Amino acid sequence: MTAMDYGNLAYLVLLGAVLVFWFFIQNRQSLNKTLQQGAVWGLIFLGVIAAVGLWGDIRQTVQPQQLVMSDAGRIEVPRGPDGHYYLTLEINDTPVRFVVDTGATSMVLTQEDAARVGLGEDDVIFYTEAMTANGPVRTAPVRLADVALGPFHDHDVRAFVNEGEMSKSLLGMEYLNRFARLEINNGRLILER
Repeated sequence: MTAMDYGNLAYLVLLGAVLVFWFFIQNRQSLNKTLQQGAVWGLIFLGVIAAVGLWGDIRQTVQPQQLVMSDAGRIEVPRGPDGHYYLTLEINDTPVRFVVDTGATSMVLTQEDAARVGLGEDDVIFYTEAMTANGPVRTAPVRLADVALGPFHDHDVRAFVNEGEMSKSLLGMEYLNRFARLEINNGRLILER
């Protein structure tokens, strides 16, 4: 924790102590009932803290996941709560979450994802340009040694690293065309090879 965090924590503890003191002074006539109400509010507060702390785990449980049926050569992905489809690919044995973008031509990595999969500064040289909805952006063409989606492995896959700000990497049609069947039906994206 930083000094600012300790200061914020001290402020919150002091504020909480003042509120509790005021609460007890106001309700000193019925102290037993006040203690019961205080215990209920304390449990509610702890419950909220626990829910916030466990939100990442809860979201992973509730969030739809991709289903790989390797014997049938099929991958099914449910539509996310935001209306997009997301796929997690293993790039050089590192999981990378992509938003499926049928309007994009290529696979486009964020700079953070490019670094995570092992692309260094020597590999990422921004000398090409792409046109986006926000205007032109510089890109760096790269080759990915191994890209896996479930049981399907592709080698020496062409991709681009975007110099601009992106929240997620994009999976465009150049990669999706490697599948024999691409279907969006009933809230599910289906890929087959």
